[in-house]
Amino acid sequence: MFLANTVPHFSHGVSGDPFPTPFSNPPGKGLSPAPINVYWALFNLLIGYILLRAGKVSSQKTWTMIIMFIGIIVMSVMLGFTFQDKMTH
Repeated sequence: MFLANTVPHFSHGVSGDPFPTPFSNPPGKGLSPAPINVYWALFNLLIGYILLRAGKVSSQKTWTMIIMFIGIIVMSVMLGFTFQDKMTH
């Protein structure tokens, strides 16, 4: 889930676009500046990497790969619904 959350924040951040973060006002609804999104993306990437290593996810372990992809799918769909109307706030 952390790895999926990296993508929108990183892409908006490096594009210079504001995007909601937990640090915006109101949290998750208001827009945070691009640098905050880059920092938040990198934090998510770090946590995702740590969890990936701790979970010993590898292509030889089918169930860990399935669980990882389910997490990515769930988070991606959830993010899509959450941010679909971000420009109206």
